Amino acid sequence: MENIKKSVYKIITASGTGSGFTISGKNYIITNYHVVAGEKTVAVEDYKKDRSVANVVMVNPEVDLAFLHVDGFENTETGITLENDVMITNTNKTYIHGFPFGMPYTITEGIISSTNQPMGSRHYIQTDAAVNPGNSGGPMLNEAGNLIAVTTSKFTNADNVGFGIKHSDLAKELEDFTYVDNAYRVKCNSCDNYMEEQGEFCNNCGNNMDISIWEEFEKSHFANFVEEALTELGMNPVIGRAGKDFWEFHQGSALIRIFVFKRDYLVATSPLNKLPKSNLSELLEYLLGNNVSPYTLGIHENKIFLSYRTHLSDIFTDHSSTIKENIKNLALKADDLDNFFIDTYGCELSMEAKDV
Repeated sequence: MENIKKSVYKIITASGTGSGFTISGKNYIITNYHVVAGEKTVAVEDYKKDRSVANVVMVNPEVDLAFLHVDGFENTETGITLENDVMITNTNKTYIHGFPFGMPYTITEGIISSTNQPMGSRHYIQTDAAVNPGNSGGPMLNEAGNLIAVTTSKFTNADNVGFGIKHSDLAKELEDFTYVDNAYRVKCNSCDNYMEEQGEFCNNCGNNMDISIWEEFEKSHFANFVEEALTELGMNPVIGRAGKDFWEFHQGSALIRIFVFKRDYLVATSPLNKLPKSNLSELLEYLLGNNVSPYTLGIHENKIFLSYRTHLSDIFTDHSSTIKENIKNLALKADDLDNFFIDTYGCELSMEAKDV
C-alpha cells in the first residue's frame, strides 16, 4: 500500500478539496465530476506536497467522473491497476485512499457491503469503510492494489455507508476517451459524443444537456484581489486555492495561508518555526521588537507566526495597491524568516513547513 500513495492526489479547487488518482498506463488524473464542477482548471497536490495546475479535459456528470491533464506529466507509477475481470464479492476487504477533510493522505479499511447497490439510475459498490468529505474521487482498492471503484459519496449523517462508482464504469470512460488537447469536453452519456461548445442539446443525438456544466464559478472581488497579488508573486493562483475565499500554498519552505476572518478582515499568516529549547529570552526580545513592519510576529501553541491583517474595506481604497504588495511580500518574508530563526535561535521548522 505504501507505493500507492504516489498515485493518489489531492484535488484543490476554489470550492474545496477532493481526491484523485492515476492508474497504470494512463497519463491523466481521475476524479469525480462533482469535485471539479464549476472549474476548468484546478490544482493537484502529490505525496511530496508539490502542486501543479491541471486542466479538466473530460467530464461525464451522469456517471460523476472527470479526467484531468497536467502539462508535461507522465505517469510512471504502477501502484494502481484497473483489471476488468477483477473479482468483487460481498465481504471482500476494501481500502479507501484519499484526503478526507483536506487532511494528509489517509487509508481506511472495510468490507464490500453490496456489489450492486441501486441509487437513482445507476448501481454502485457499497462499503462500510469510512468515507468522508474529501475522499470523493479517490480510489477504492482491494488488497492487491486493483481498483474496484471510484469513491463518490456517503449518506449524510449515516455511519458505515459509503459508495463507489464501479470499476467497469470507469473502464468504459477510459476506453471511450482519447486525449487530444486541453479543451474542456462534456460527454453525452446517451450517445458517447463529446461536446466542446456549450449547448442545451447534444449536437449528435439531441439529448438534453445541462448548460450549467459549462459554467465556471464566479469569483468574488476579494478573490480576484488576492489572486492578482499571487500572480504578482509569480505563481499561478490556481495553485494556491484551498476553498472559497481561502488560499494555502508553500513559498519555499514556508506555508502561507490567506483568508477572511470574522467577515471583516483579510488575514495572511504563516506558521514559521517551533520555539527552541533554549535562547528563549533572546528570541522573545526579537519577537517583541518592531522588526518586520508592516507584519507582526507572534506565538501560538509554541509556534512562531508571521501575520498581516487589514480590514476588507481597505481593498477598495487608495491603499489597495500597497495591501496587494504586502500580501505578496509576506510570502517572501516568511520564506526568509523561517531560515533566520533556524540559524539564529536554533528553532526547528514548523510541522506545516515543506522540505525544499
